[in-house]
Amino acid sequence: MENHYITLENREKITISQVLDVDAFDEDNLWANLKDGGIELTGEKLNIEKLDLEEGMLVVSGKISSLSYTDKKTKETGGLLRKFRKNP
Repeated sequence: MENHYITLENREKITISQVLDVDAFDEDNLWANLKDGGIELTGEKLNIEKLDLEEGMLVVSGKISSLSYTDKKTKETGGLLRKFRKNP
């Protein structure tokens, strides 16, 4: 079984393994699905340098402020927009 890992270099470049796909991305946020759950990155001027789904590898550069894991994949949680759709 392959191990999941994250490598963070000077808060400017992050490499994440076991990535299945990227749900959403802009200069300030990135949401990706992993083999076990999801992950959210926040920062400034984020840029996807590499996304190889065959290898399950994601490399992002920019000013990285935070990283957090989620129990469920991002698509299932729905996020902020889902809350607005439920409450017209």
